[in-house]
Amino acid sequence: MNLFVDTWGWVTLADRRQPRHQVATKFYAERVRNPGLIVTSNFILDELFTMLFATRPFRLASGFCNSLLASPRLTIEFVSRDRFAAAFEFRLKLADKPNISFTDITSMVIMRELGIVDVMTGDHHFQQVNLGFRTLPE
Repeated sequence: MNLFVDTWGWVTLADRRQPRHQVATKFYAERVRNPGLIVTSNFILDELFTMLFATRPFRLASGFCNSLLASPRLTIEFVSRDRFAAAFEFRLKLADKPNISFTDITSMVIMRELGIVDVMTGDHHFQQVNLGFRTLPE
């Protein structure tokens, strides 16, 4: 089964100081042993790289980012002009949910397009849109 990894997932894997680091590491290790794609987006990586280089020693941040980019299991989906437009259209439908980030909305658009329901995140916004997304690890 395919898995979309949100910024929370990558940050939690990269930083041992994160409260759910061990749970996330165990979950991710189990998922990569099974068939299916590990998917993220260029918008997610933008957030991740910005966060890691701002909060972690350069050696650790660059090591994690380099290993992530070199992973043959990782598929990076790009937010194209069409995906951006679809995300903006979806944003306009979520007037009652102003706290959902535009990056999360672009992720939701990609997930729907690719038929991915599992998302590695600590963010409950994915469940609030009622599109059948499942946030993991539980």
